[in-house]
Amino acid sequence: MKKNLLVLVTFISMFSLTACQTNSSSDKQSENYNNTIRKEIVSGKIKGKKDKKNKVIEWLGIPYAQAPVGNLRWKAPKTPKKWTKTFDASKYGNAAIQYSNGQVTGSEASLNLDVVRPDTKKKNLPVLVYIHGGNNQTGTAQEIKGNSFVKDLNAVYVSVNYRLGVLGFNPLAALKDGNDAENSGNFSLLDIAFALDWVKNNIETFGGNKNNVTLAGFSAGGRDVMATLISPLFKGKYDKIISFSGGMTLSDEKEGQGIFAKALAPLVVEDGIKTNEEEAKIWLLSTGSDVKSYLNNLSADRLAPLMGNAAIRMSIFPHLYKDGKVIPSEGFNTKNYNDVPAMLITGTNEFSLFAAYDNRFSKDFTSGDLFKDSQKYAEYLYARNYGSQFYRLSNGVESARIMTKNYKSPIYIGEISYGDDKDVTPNLAQTLGAFHGIFEPMLQDPSNYKTFIGQEFEQAGAKSMSQAFKTYLKNFLASSNPNGNNLSKWSQWSTKNNVLSISVDKKKYQIKSTVDTETAQDIIDKMQADTSLTDAVKENLNTTVLNGRWFSGPLDSLSRQ
Repeated sequence: MKKNLLVLVTFISMFSLTACQTNSSSDKQSENYNNTIRKEIVSGKIKGKKDKKNKVIEWLGIPYAQAPVGNLRWKAPKTPKKWTKTFDASKYGNAAIQYSNGQVTGSEASLNLDVVRPDTKKKNLPVLVYIHGGNNQTGTAQEIKGNSFVKDLNAVYVSVNYRLGVLGFNPLAALKDGNDAENSGNFSLLDIAFALDWVKNNIETFGGNKNNVTLAGFSAGGRDVMATLISPLFKGKYDKIISFSGGMTLSDEKEGQGIFAKALAPLVVEDGIKTNEEEAKIWLLSTGSDVKSYLNNLSADRLAPLMGNAAIRMSIFPHLYKDGKVIPSEGFNTKNYNDVPAMLITGTNEFSLFAAYDNRFSKDFTSGDLFKDSQKYAEYLYARNYGSQFYRLSNGVESARIMTKNYKSPIYIGEISYGDDKDVTPNLAQTLGAFHGIFEPMLQDPSNYKTFIGQEFEQAGAKSMSQAFKTYLKNFLASSNPNGNNLSKWSQWSTKNNVLSISVDKKKYQIKSTVDTETAQDIIDKMQADTSLTDAVKENLNTTVLNGRWFSGPLDSLSRQ
């Protein structure tokens, strides 16, 4: 177990996820697609490869935009130059430069994507465009590869690399000398929008239906997807969305400028431009061309580690700015949604990974000592369980409650609790439960979480759950409706608080329509009534472990009273 926990802590640091309707239901998937590895897209000829084990074809590392380096570093992406030779699309492209596991990896030349499709003759397939997680600071397009499930979904899968960290989001005023989109500071969103344009222009080459595109994302990628729902930049660029563990989280542009200037100030002092960090911060907040020149000439290796300790706290790495152009100043209270069918998926123990990795618990969690100390384990369970209840609510029910005020398209909410039942998954129930990313091993084999889920997804019940889950997704991608024959009915979200509960007993999946009426105040009431810890310990956990997270606004407000 100790080895598995060490791997776990290494892995989870990566996380420190219109009225336009699809035409796919009327499109016939004809059988005359040319399933060869050589294709020609707008930029030129490419050559992919076949994955014979999974019976799919993949084209990897395809540039969808020019590398935004030098004076283009904080600019909108541009169309890639056409190439004359055949592009080798048989290997993965560069990941975005980032600070992960204590080192800088990746490259600024990373605006590329992967395309995977079934090795069949069918065309006009639904298209799933995936945005990876990692707090918009880490991660790669290969987080979920698609090879092991595109046949089950009968879709073309596109996974996108985009700018991360300070290079993906930067609100400083000195950089605001471009168009409205560039001046927003939301460069990661500009990349995602450009990748969607690439899909519209090229996906028919891979047998995809450009009029049936679903934008999906996990964790920070899911939050990015939610942000696109209120962005005029994304109007008409997709037909449906799926958000895996991605709630509604935006930041204030002016506050973000102060935090960025503070984070960059030590570099300015180190380079001898200013004598102290306060002077450096004031200088960085100015609009001078000298500030812009300095930032553009900084090594990306020095920029990548900044604010790397965010741990899903916007106060450390603010991003997704309400600039008034790319994201409206009123945020999700806008009346102008890109109103498309939406699916919101969450685990029921979403905070467990982050509680385990918090400084208070990480050492003992890794060694296994946490589970031998009744007091520490009670503290961990308090943080894990109540943090997860807030997180679950934020990912699904609370988002839907906000959306439905100005949203007409159907919203489907799914809550996965597999991993919480100690009689079915005793190891997971003790450690992580239905953790942040629990959907991933239901899709991908091998799973990124294999080292600590063990054989939990190999039992018959889990396999039947995974297959049913993929069938819901397949139906939604094809027709905007997840329901189908031999599936429990997935009711649309409404004032009746409809959700689909997804779990397993020892033999078969347990998927059923249910309701989730809980509110943030209900959770706070339970926390206050909890007698497993003293009030002093609970208050300390509330203000040191649970505070300042994406989902903790109601709890933070209570602590300030």
